[in-house]
Amino acid sequence: MENKKAIKLIDKILEDLDKTGINTETLIDDIKELRTYALEEQVPLVVKVLRFTYEHIEENNAFLIPILDDEPADEEVHIEEDEDVSPVESLKYLLSLLKNLKNKVNISDLKEYRDLLMEY
Repeated sequence: MENKKAIKLIDKILEDLDKTGINTETLIDDIKELRTYALEEQVPLVVKVLRFTYEHIEENNAFLIPILDDEPADEEVHIEEDEDVSPVESLKYLLSLLKNLKNKVNISDLKEYRDLLMEY
């Protein structure tokens, strides 16, 4: 995302996740605020992913989507089955993708997260 306030908010969310894990009270509000920046920048993929993310967290009181596998994508979506990767790490990865939307891999990974959130 281009907006400096959005980048600062992403950094704040990542820092909060490191400190307190998934604290649904502040996390959901922060993600909703971040979504307003995506709306301003008119990035439909990010708007949708953020909405699915906070709705998922509201429903499950956690982020249950596993981190994406770093293998090259083919026709099927690959997810990491590593038990050591926490839901916090997966959510942090998703949010870090938003910092550079010019990177094609980031866009591809965001699309995979969107699809996984829709299927959940």
